[in-house]
Amino acid sequence: MFEKLEDLAKNNKKISDFHIRTGSPLAYRQTGEIVVVKDVPIKAQDLKDLMSMNCNEVEIERFDKTHELDSAVMLSGLRFRANFYKTINGTAAVLRRVESQIPNMDQFNLPQSLYDVVDFHKGLVLVTGPTGSGKSTTLAAIINEINKTRSANIITVEDPVEFIHKDNRSIVSHREVGKQTKTFAAALKAALREDPDVILVGEMRDLETISLALTAAETGHLVFGTLHTSGAPSTINRIIDVFPPEQQEQIRAQISTSLKMVITQRLLKTRDGAGRVGAFEVMKCTSPIQNLIREAKIHQIPSIMQTAVRDGMITMEKSLEELAKSGKIDPGAARSEH
Repeated sequence: MFEKLEDLAKNNKKISDFHIRTGSPLAYRQTGEIVVVKDVPIKAQDLKDLMSMNCNEVEIERFDKTHELDSAVMLSGLRFRANFYKTINGTAAVLRRVESQIPNMDQFNLPQSLYDVVDFHKGLVLVTGPTGSGKSTTLAAIINEINKTRSANIITVEDPVEFIHKDNRSIVSHREVGKQTKTFAAALKAALREDPDVILVGEMRDLETISLALTAAETGHLVFGTLHTSGAPSTINRIIDVFPPEQQEQIRAQISTSLKMVITQRLLKTRDGAGRVGAFEVMKCTSPIQNLIREAKIHQIPSIMQTAVRDGMITMEKSLEELAKSGKIDPGAARSEH
C-alpha cells in the first residue's frame, strides 16, 4: 500500500486527497472526482503503520480515546493534512495534499479587490467556502504578500499548520492546535499578549474563538479567519447565531465596525477537464453594509453587492458568469453551481 501511495503522491500532482479505509481499496480525489485503485486493498496494519510513523504518543492516545484525530503526514517528502477516524470496518484516514511551496497572489486569478487586504492594518477578514475550496491557499498567498511587503509580527494558529512561512520583511510564528497550543481560543487569547500585527485563525469554530477574534480585530489587529459558509449573509448570520439572543444586538454592532471583508470561494473543474479554477465572491464592509448589519437587515446585503462593483464587490453569480463567458468553465456548470 505504501509503495503505491508514495508513487501517486510524488508523480500525480492533480490528486488533492487520499482516502485510506480498512477493508476497502485505496481511493483518491483528482480534479474533484473520486478514483478507486481496485488492486490496492487497505489492511488494518497499514493504518496502524501510517499513524505510528507520523503521530506522537499523545496523538495516538487521543485517537484511542476520541476515535478521531487531526494531524499531519509525510509521504515522499510531501506534506499532507490528515484526519484519522474510526468506521464500522475499522480505522480510516483522509490525507489532503498541502503544497509546501508558498503561493503568490499573482499566480491565481484573484479579484483585484483582494489585493486591498494587504494594506489593512486592523479588522476581521473572513475567507469562506466548502471544504476543499482553496481557503487555506488563498490565505497563505495573502500572508505571503504581507510578509514580503510589510514589517509586521504575524502569528498563525492552525489545525494542523499547512504552509510554513519563513521570515521576510515580517516575522512569522506558527502554532499548531494539539501540539503547540491546546485550543484555537487559548492560542488567540495568548496571541493578544504577543505583540501581534496580523493573526491568522485557521478555523473559527466556537463562541469563545469568535468573540476573541472580534475583540482582537476591534483593538487594532488584522485578523484572518475561515468559516465553512456559502456567502457573506450566511457568514454574518453564522457568527451572530453563535451568541445567546441577549448578546446578539451588541454582536451585530461589533461586527459592523470590525468586519472588513468576506471572501467566498469555490473550485470548479475547468472546461477542458485538465484542472480547476476558482470562483470568488467579495463583500466589502462599506457604510451601507455596516448599516444593514446593525439594523439586522442582512438579507438585503446581496442587493447592495450587485450595485457596488465600483467598490470592488462581486457576487458569486457574476463570478461564475464571467468564468463561463471567458471559456474557463462550462456554462452548464456555472448554472448548476449557482
